[in-house]
Formats: sequence, C-alpha cells, structure tokens
Amino acid sequence: MPRLKSGSCTVKAVTNLRQYNGPDSFEPRQLPLRSLERPRGDVVHLWHLDFNALSNPLNPDAHAMDMSVARQRAVRRFYLRLLLGAYLDLPGKDVHIKRRIKGRPELDSIQSKGELNFSVARSNACYLIGVSGGADIGVDLEVATRRTGKPMALARRYFSQDETAALSAFSDSVLQHAFMHTWSCKEAIVKASGVGIANQLCRFSVDVDPARPPAVLSMQDDDPGAWCLTMAQPSAGAIAAVALRQQSIRLECFSLS
Repeated sequence: MPRLKSGSCTVKAVTNLRQYNGPDSFEPRQLPLRSLERPRGDVVHLWHLDFNALSNPLNPDAHAMDMSVARQRAVRRFYLRLLLGAYLDLPGKDVHIKRRIKGRPELDSIQSKGELNFSVARSNACYLIGVSGGADIGVDLEVATRRTGKPMALARRYFSQDETAALSAFSDSVLQHAFMHTWSCKEAIVKASGVGIANQLCRFSVDVDPARPPAVLSMQDDDPGAWCLTMAQPSAGAIAAVALRQQSIRLECFSLS
C-alpha cells in the first residue's frame, strides 16, 4: 500500500495564535483519495475540511451554510466515510459507522480490526477528522476569538476547582483565549474517553495556560500520564485540540480540497 506523504507538525501551545502550526502546516490533498496508509504508533492524521471550498455531493450549486442541518450532517457523513474508506480500501458507502451508548461514533470492529480509530469535530462550515492507529482519540475545533460573556462563571460551573483558580489569575485580555484553549482541550479528552460530556469536565484538570504545552494534570478515574494533548491551527482564527490515550502524539496534518 503506498504511503501517504505529508509534513509532520509537532504543535506547541502559545499565547499568540500566529505561532501555532498554522494552515500552512496542513498539506493539501485532493480527491479522489485511494489507499491511504494507516497511521502507526503515536502518529495521528489530522484532516481539515472547509465545506465552503469543497463541492457539495448532494447539490454542487449549494453553499454549505445555506443547507439545512440534516443536509449538512449528510455531507459531513459522506466525506467522513470517503476518508475512512481510503484507509480501509473500501468504497465510502461500504464503511460501517456505529455509535456507543454515549454517542461516540466508531468504526465497525470487523472492518477496523482495532487498527483504526477516529474522532470528529465541526465549527461553522469547517470539519475536523482525527485518525489514529487504534488508540482512543478525541478532537475538538473552536473559533479561538469567540468571546463568552462570562468565562469565569462558565469555568466555575463546568471546570475543576484547580482550573477555575488558575483561570482567575489571568487578565481580561488573556482570559478569553485561555478559556477557549482549556475548553477545547477538555472537550477533546471527553470525546476520546467516550463517556459523554455530562458531569465529566470537572473530573479532570488540564493546564489552562496557552503559553505552555497542553497537558493533563490530574484525573479522578484515570492515570493522567496515560494521556497526551496537542494543539493545531487548521485555519485562520481557529484552534484544534487533539487528545490521545497514549504518551505522545506526532501530528501529520492535511487539508482536503
């Protein structure tokens, strides 16, 4: 099977979004995709799709954001199956995706043989797909500049006490970015764990400081050392978090066009 060529992007968290491994780290790939080699070891393939730039398989003349919610969901599912099928050497229509009790999508174990796992996230017309070689993976995609009216009130409601205390030390100019950074990291971990978001965000702590490499600091029900976090910036103004139940992550980043 031919190897998928890519550039590797090892990501560090920093306060200035321009210093993230940005869109130029995402190697453009074009359809059709065939016979992609599965990621091995600690490698994660991170795919970014912008549906305003991609053709709509249901209606080539339709703008992504003008479609109904159901149509948008169908388009995302089409491209997800297409991508996973390229790893499995199957037509996209033959890829079987099921959901766990808590709603986490996963491949049929007969098809994946435990050697392929994935996680998805969306933000507006953009879609993020993380693919691992079988390790539990979670991804999240957020608008980094999105402002919440009361970030500390949300932190006290959803985050751990340690995270809330750490966030309270930031100035207002940094707090919004730190909050979105923290939210994205925590969402990725919850997705990877597959337990659902309800009452889970407060059960573990991450480093809230975007000036430092992202890290899991503590967990009530798991070993924090078993987890690894990293970040990327797939498009201008966006941040992506990737969580893997493994001790290291090496990102290989792609944009589908």
